[in-house]
Amino acid sequence: MPGLEESRVEELEEIARRVRVHIVKSTHEAGSGHPGGSLSATDILTALYFEIMDHRPEEPEWPKRDRLVLSKGHAAPALYGVLAESGYFPVEELMTLRKLGSRLQGHPHVKTTPGVDASTGSLGQGLSIASGMALAARLDRESYRVFAICGDGEIQSGQIWEAAMFASHNKLDNLIVFLDRNKLQIDGSTEEVMSIEPIISKWSSFGWHVLEINGHDMDQIVDAVDRAEEVHGEPTIIVSHTIKGKGVPFMEGSLAFHGKAANDEQLETALKALGENDGGDY
Repeated sequence: MPGLEESRVEELEEIARRVRVHIVKSTHEAGSGHPGGSLSATDILTALYFEIMDHRPEEPEWPKRDRLVLSKGHAAPALYGVLAESGYFPVEELMTLRKLGSRLQGHPHVKTTPGVDASTGSLGQGLSIASGMALAARLDRESYRVFAICGDGEIQSGQIWEAAMFASHNKLDNLIVFLDRNKLQIDGSTEEVMSIEPIISKWSSFGWHVLEINGHDMDQIVDAVDRAEEVHGEPTIIVSHTIKGKGVPFMEGSLAFHGKAANDEQLETALKALGENDGGDY
């Protein structure tokens, strides 16, 4: 299957760069947030909203749209950045992140934020929500797909595995999950806190079709979804190897920025690293 044209890859990478700028600026403005895990999921979200998913920013409640459940809800700054770039709300609104009265709270809220399909934040619950949506599509004889993004620390939760059994038992082949495998969680590496390996055989044994990719490679992200579309009778999980803090050198692979925003000096350094030397004013 032919890959994306080089020019299209460059377009997607430029969108992802802008989303990363939004992440570091909005969390800096808020003085809080989760930049590390947002940056690791940026390329996946960009590919989904700008290349893979059927959706209408001008009609957020379009019934036939593909759904996205950000199970690792603390990565909301990445989702908000992609939604703003897609046209669901003005880019300028990103600077209201986590502020009183804002539509953009620290975790996604389906009732207040255009383009958000599920309220998430309590880790482990998003896959259950996504599985229910996928089953609903089946029962309603609808063709929309359901995508979910889970964190690797998150899948230490028991509810994830109950949902995994449910999705497999119901043969939900319209459900595609990306596992953001950045190997770090709030208290340390996933291997130190509670090992999730062997991750491939574990999901396979639960009846899932498993793919493994570089989660920062646009071509691989899109190709993996294309391959998942050819699978029948099984849900698919795409184990996506990523780097926490991707794109900002002092944040890459750092636990310090799991839940901490950049200070003024760090913001300037981050923006330069992201090619935003003019400060990226909105």
